[in-house]
Amino acid sequence: MSHKMNFYNSEKLFEQAKKLCPGGVLGIRKPNNFIPGEYPIFIKNAEKMHLHDEDDNEFIDFLASYGPIIIGHKEKEIDDAVINKIKTDGFCFNLAQKHQNELLKLLIKHIPCAEMGFLVKTGSDASSSAIRIARAYTGKDMVLRCGYHGWHDWCISVKNGIPENCYKDIDSFEYNNIDSLNEKLKIHSGKIGAIIMTPLSHELNTPIIEPQDDFLNKVKEIAKKNNIVLIFDEIRTGFRMSMGGAQEYYGVTPDMAIFGKAMANGYPISAVVGKKEIMESMEEKHVFISSTFFPNSLEMVASIATINMLERENVIENIRKKGEIIKKFTIDAIEKTGVKAIYSGVLPMPFITFYKDKNDSDPKAYRNRRNLFYTELIRRGIFMQPFHHGYIAYRHTDEDIGRMCEAIKESFEIVAKI
Repeated sequence: MSHKMNFYNSEKLFEQAKKLCPGGVLGIRKPNNFIPGEYPIFIKNAEKMHLHDEDDNEFIDFLASYGPIIIGHKEKEIDDAVINKIKTDGFCFNLAQKHQNELLKLLIKHIPCAEMGFLVKTGSDASSSAIRIARAYTGKDMVLRCGYHGWHDWCISVKNGIPENCYKDIDSFEYNNIDSLNEKLKIHSGKIGAIIMTPLSHELNTPIIEPQDDFLNKVKEIAKKNNIVLIFDEIRTGFRMSMGGAQEYYGVTPDMAIFGKAMANGYPISAVVGKKEIMESMEEKHVFISSTFFPNSLEMVASIATINMLERENVIENIRKKGEIIKKFTIDAIEKTGVKAIYSGVLPMPFITFYKDKNDSDPKAYRNRRNLFYTELIRRGIFMQPFHHGYIAYRHTDEDIGRMCEAIKESFEIVAKI
């Protein structure tokens, strides 16, 4: 086994943070969402796809800040556009700036369902906005969901602090199971205003699943037949699976969609787009969506620069080629070592999970395999998340990909010995 890294400064900051912030850090970035004691807690800086923590350990970043980094950290062309905007014009004003129109034109150009749209800040902003519009448009309150759609009251799975009334009109159906959807249609007959779903299933700590048996088209047909607005949550898949997201990749166009993460290479922005008739109903139905910071133009400028770069440099094809190497190498390593693990995911978003085996004498054996594998990866300078799929970016070099593959091979060999 490799040697554990020193995290003295990172852990010292964490002890200080726990006195200042509940839990020290929030949500999925808490140490217990990694391997406690084996991962850093505070990052100092990053460039291209290399991270440095507060103890100057270096890692190749295959988590990409949970998805926003599609090009690379400190990307000069994008950051220069933002810095120039700050110096030349400013960015927080009483009224909108022209960059809103410029960015929306790009979104409409690339996203199949986008005939109109508007810009917000986060994925949760976008999903909640889309649900509000769909309910107003249809006059029906019930929402069927499939996948993770953010942290707001109506959709988060952890219900502590949330009144039941906030989610009483929300129900779930199972991905790739059309019978599950039909069953919910019967239960809530005539009451469903929206179906919101991730076109690719990427639930936490489970293998990524692609649509099977024409699942997405079947959902679309059901939505159309029942006058339900179909919303694709493309926060992760947008500008990564293709320029037009998973809807373009799979050839299924929803009524509405939400995009975020990769569209601005780390700057906080997301978008709600959809068919003109639905989007225009916001005015007719007096749907209120507003925030002090939604019109800020820095993120819009960053997004315009990012999308232009994605187009010009053929970024998505570049990422897919790297993903193909990792996929082939990982599957080969699993087969050769016989470790009870699964490679899943589309090429830009790989994931390695470990499964329970009925022959295991210890019911927690799969957890031990997982923890050891990701411990060995991080000690070799490969930053991934044990419970979350990874991301490949444009600035991952051939050397980075080679180091990743070698680390996967060595880590599986060590796991195979336990």
